[in-house]
Amino acid sequence: MAGHTQLTSEQTMISGPRSTWHTSRVFTSLCLAAMLVACGGGTSQFEPFVPDRYVAFGDETSVVRPDGKRYTVNPLTSAGAIDCKTEPIWTQAMANQYGFVFEECNPDNTIDFKAQMRAVVGARIDDLPTQIDAQIARGGFTADTLVTVMLGANDVIEQYGNFGPQTEEQISTELRARGVRLAQQINRLVDLGARVIVSTVPDMGLTPYALAQKAAFTDTDRAALLTRLTVALNSRLRVTILNDGRYIGLVLADEAVQSIVKVPSAFGVINTTSAVCLTALPDCTTATLAPPADTSITVSSLNSLWADDLHMAYGGQSRLGSLAVARAVGNPF
Repeated sequence: MAGHTQLTSEQTMISGPRSTWHTSRVFTSLCLAAMLVACGGGTSQFEPFVPDRYVAFGDETSVVRPDGKRYTVNPLTSAGAIDCKTEPIWTQAMANQYGFVFEECNPDNTIDFKAQMRAVVGARIDDLPTQIDAQIARGGFTADTLVTVMLGANDVIEQYGNFGPQTEEQISTELRARGVRLAQQINRLVDLGARVIVSTVPDMGLTPYALAQKAAFTDTDRAALLTRLTVALNSRLRVTILNDGRYIGLVLADEAVQSIVKVPSAFGVINTTSAVCLTALPDCTTATLAPPADTSITVSSLNSLWADDLHMAYGGQSRLGSLAVARAVGNPF
């Protein structure tokens, strides 16, 4: 109408004087900005998570022993002693990210141990409650406690040993149940206040052990069977853990191993099928490695996926560590 100013649609929705409309617009803009931050609209976290301590739960893949030995290839110093800092396993990579030190590997004589080892050699899923209870007895958890969990490989191998007397479906049913129990304990850690990085079980069907089993038996493809058993456990773990990145970050070790085996050169690996150690873990060192079948190449812990028939050399551990650190840094804890 002539002599009247046409109101915008935004203004017609707001009754009251102009000051009220202006205040409403500012409030709306602030709300939208907050929503963008909450939904990850930025390129980085507004306030990155910085833990005040780190606790490692799991089995021997995560263990640093009091003598500094790890269940992989152990580098040596020039004097022939175990060098526990070089070629860090994945739990050490996590501790290093935050400048933390395990008492079990302390060549620099640090006195403040903000990284704590609760992982146990040979541990299975049903041992995790005991590990958690041990941490509760020694200080518990806070919202600034970061923990890692990797368990289940020993469960898969144990249950695989029942194949024959038991069917694949019976074994898979048990492993699925264990995957649920593992996830429940991880959710318990969240309830206790911790922030959790959990890793799936590496694909046990791609280990040197699996390849040997495949060669030794003709009843079925034993390597493929071990892969399916790994999937049975991992699948239940993944769907049962709390699906909230504010508390839990998931690392896919099974897919990582599969990627290395599929395209080893992309990860600097040349040996994905055989163990590089001649000596049983944890006594394997860089001085006790198997000579390569092809003498024109140099096989080492760095370019090998497996240390022995079931445990990763640095070629696998380094990849796992990189993925875990990236998840811890990138998650909106």
